[in-house]
Amino acid sequence: MDFFTPIVEESKQNKNFKSVLAGFRAAERELFTMWAEGFEDRDGKVVKEFQTTFNSTFWEVYLHACFREYGFVQDWTSSTPDFCLTSNGCDFIVEATTGNAAQGKPNEWDKTYSFEELKSVRRFGELNKEAMIRLSNAVVGKARKYDKFYKTLNHVYGKPFIIAVAPFEQPHFNLQYDRPIRALLYDYYVDEDAYSDNPELYPDGPPSVSLGSVQKDNGSDVPLGLFDSLEMVEVSAVVFSCVATWGKLSAMSSNDETVTQVMSVWATPPNGVPEKRIGPPSECGEALLDGLQVFHNPNARYPLSPEIFRKDRVVQHYFDHRAEEWVYEGMLDSLQFRQVHARGKRPKKD
Repeated sequence: MDFFTPIVEESKQNKNFKSVLAGFRAAERELFTMWAEGFEDRDGKVVKEFQTTFNSTFWEVYLHACFREYGFVQDWTSSTPDFCLTSNGCDFIVEATTGNAAQGKPNEWDKTYSFEELKSVRRFGELNKEAMIRLSNAVVGKARKYDKFYKTLNHVYGKPFIIAVAPFEQPHFNLQYDRPIRALLYDYYVDEDAYSDNPELYPDGPPSVSLGSVQKDNGSDVPLGLFDSLEMVEVSAVVFSCVATWGKLSAMSSNDETVTQVMSVWATPPNGVPEKRIGPPSECGEALLDGLQVFHNPNARYPLSPEIFRKDRVVQHYFDHRAEEWVYEGMLDSLQFRQVHARGKRPKKD
């Protein structure tokens, strides 16, 4: 499947699509094409959607590559939902969605890197709040679609149902790590701003708080702790990543024409202390599944075994009912943040 030969006029092309056509990104485009091997275009629109809206198709192709990495078997015979998968005798469903910008607010590609903009992202409260609201819209929307439609399908009913959501709801969304999604699903919010304001009050690091809800600009409340509600029992888990972006392709590729620098932050064993790494892609060590997180619903009607997504450096949040405690598997050795910078043309050899 050829994703990169334009089939829509330039005025309709997404800004992200235009940017990945740059000559020096040939290796990245080649890797993306490898990710997409075996991905079926069941409605005949995937290339057009990639070129015009970009993020939702990118996310689905990334998920497809991840599922191949896991060795899941994909059944493409049904037109919907997105992924009907089997692993070691367990059948489960994955529906993909994205958090998108609210009407009238900046899109994720509308970064100016002005002093005012960069100053605002030093505090995370507003960024995280916006992410909670937009992620709620995406997750709740898919949960309702399951209740109204998906569960009526024979190939879906009675199987674990997973919502895979990626946040593309605002500029600098890649800074959020897991703060908004954990708050949305479990009402567990890590308040980094409180720690930054008074670090002496929190010798063990940023405090965790229960917010209960966050408020939209119109004054309406968005409830948090969705997995504490019996209304979400049909959702077995949520798969999430805020680093499943084109930057992952940059971090995993070697571009001959441009000097590329990767800046990433990793939790490091044995205690998960953050470590900043800066260097070329060959030294950053990022792999396909890095940054992937799975949030299990402790009240799910059809629970998903943590064994399904268990891999090194993949983070899973789940409640161990036998031990009666929460498990944060993989959190102490995981990718938290990544930013890629192209720093001009590589010097030519004489």
